[in-house]
Amino acid sequence: MRIQPTHVSFAPRQSDAVEVFSYGIPGTRLDGKVLAWYAAWTHHTSMYPLTAGMRRENAEAIAGYKSAKGTIQFPVGKRLPVTLIRRLIKARMAAMS
Repeated sequence: MRIQPTHVSFAPRQSDAVEVFSYGIPGTRLDGKVLAWYAAWTHHTSMYPLTAGMRRENAEAIAGYKSAKGTIQFPVGKRLPVTLIRRLIKARMAAMS
């Protein structure tokens, strides 16, 4: 159940992104390049990649979430920040173009 809202957030409506499964987790590709991966774990849901540019652009918004090089984690038991996820996806799409 937890992965469904994430999946909706990772499939931009106006893009040609296609669903993929690589590195053992689901994700999306855009123009043959990885747009994002997402995975539900025991204690969190993760989004990959979180680039340095995405981190800088959204520093204030991601400050309340655990992150590491290349990923951001959203705790299980709390609503996913769909607006933030969409912002991160848009930033990723902009960086890829």
